[in-house]
Amino acid sequence: MKIVGFNYNKINIERISDSFKNLKINTHLDIEDIKKLEIDFLHNDEEILGIKFKYMINYDPNIAKIEFEGNILITTSPETSKEILKKWKNKEILEEIKIPVFNNIMRKSSVKALQFQEEMNLPFHIPFPSIKKTDPETDSKNLNK
Repeated sequence: MKIVGFNYNKINIERISDSFKNLKINTHLDIEDIKKLEIDFLHNDEEILGIKFKYMINYDPNIAKIEFEGNILITTSPETSKEILKKWKNKEILEEIKIPVFNNIMRKSSVKALQFQEEMNLPFHIPFPSIKKTDPETDSKNLNK
């Protein structure tokens, strides 16, 4: 399986409240559809599947939300494609594609979300690297262990 395309159809950012009291940030990823696409640019026996997704970041209780909807395109062998589509009839996702597809969606959407969170003055939904002042006495003891 190879990821050959990625696009957004909808991006929605809404800040509802200025209070961050009792803030809880939750993320959720839904696969809404998987279907075979008829595209002629492949020169081998691979098939292309289109995967429609929705990725949401919710700031609860009712503080803000960020939503991404889009498509990711993957190539697979005809056998794998048939197996993926068969499982999808029961709204199940074949494990060998689930992890790389989910990781790709979350990685691309999280990078976009960070930019919007900065612009909307919202807390980041993932930990951001930071440098902290340390105690030289404690640091030297930890180095000698």
